[in-house]
Amino acid sequence: MSAPVRYLLAGIRLALGWIFLWAFLDKLFGLGHETTAARSWANGGSPTEGFLGSAATGPFTGFYHSIAGGWLTDTLFMGALLAVGVALLLGVAMRLAAGAGALLTVMMWTVVLPPASNPFMDDHLVYAAVLVVLALLGAGRTLGLGARWAEAPLVRRSAWLR
Repeated sequence: MSAPVRYLLAGIRLALGWIFLWAFLDKLFGLGHETTAARSWANGGSPTEGFLGSAATGPFTGFYHSIAGGWLTDTLFMGALLAVGVALLLGVAMRLAAGAGALLTVMMWTVVLPPASNPFMDDHLVYAAVLVVLALLGAGRTLGLGARWAEAPLVRRSAWLR
């Protein structure tokens, strides 16, 4: 793969990593972009209650309403945002991060069906596909720690950690 392509993929990886990490930080501290400080997770707010509890539409509405604002739902959601964001920014565990990030974004897509601007396609599905492409093409090796990560004994024995 040529150097320009590797750097382009690394830039996309870093951008997506920041998207996930920013969502985590904003929901944790209420930095005022999407979440106010008063509604932040650090101040006792729920990062999932609003979206899952009131924005959910379509065939999975009942399911999402039933898990909205739950301790486990909030913890898993925030953990996924943090883990995927950090892994993408560092370029490590790309297969795991891509799988988790794709699952998370596809689940977020299912919250509001059909999407407002298209019969089925929206940015969540595009993010999921891009995450998988980044992992398959080894985007963590450029401007990241992916090459060093791949040399760790545990990672060499467990391909799914690459």
